[in-house]
Amino acid sequence: MAGGGASGRTRHQILAAVPVSRLLVLVAATVLILPRVLEPTFENPVALLGAIGLALGFAFKDYASSLIAGVVTLYEMPYRLGDWIEIDGAYGEVIAIGMRTVRIVTLDDTVVIIPHLKLWDRLIHNANDGTANLLCVTGFYVDPRHGGALVQQALYRVALTRPFLQMSKPISVLAREKPWGTEYRLKAYPIDSREQNLLATDLTVRGKETLMQLGVGFSVLPPVPGLADAAP
Repeated sequence: MAGGGASGRTRHQILAAVPVSRLLVLVAATVLILPRVLEPTFENPVALLGAIGLALGFAFKDYASSLIAGVVTLYEMPYRLGDWIEIDGAYGEVIAIGMRTVRIVTLDDTVVIIPHLKLWDRLIHNANDGTANLLCVTGFYVDPRHGGALVQQALYRVALTRPFLQMSKPISVLAREKPWGTEYRLKAYPIDSREQNLLATDLTVRGKETLMQLGVGFSVLPPVPGLADAAP
């Protein structure tokens, strides 16, 4: 087993060195070929350096913008270590903030690297904003023919007895009518923000069991015309 582990590490090290090796070979080839192609006059090297500078300027434009955004981030602090943020659909906990990028780890334990450049033109959703309080929202969609006060009280009691609940924060059950039924939104805070999935799952499972015991039926959305035909 130990040999297999060492072989795996060696393979990853070799693969990581491949891009650097390619770059070195390309630079060496360019240095050897250019003097043979270009005449050694004063104008040719100046024009070449100008073209290289222009290309580098375009190539590093976004990089420089990310560095500037990183400085702005350190000043405005739209996110901090331990915050749960969502940018461009990527949601997770901030684990590192560099000068150019922010690293988050998602609920599926995937590390996502996001350049600070997104700060300029993207919405940044911060779920806890530097605090330990993160709201979990669980939805229930039931048949409209039921006692609303009974369902509201039942869902409240479900949240009140859950093991991951932060007791110092309020619990709320909101309801609104839809064309296809009644939507209930159960809102509660976990003790630890990393337990948000556990709390949401627990609320969903226990809430569904409770509603079934009360004889409350769940609403079924009507089929969307054309959706079944478009599905693969």
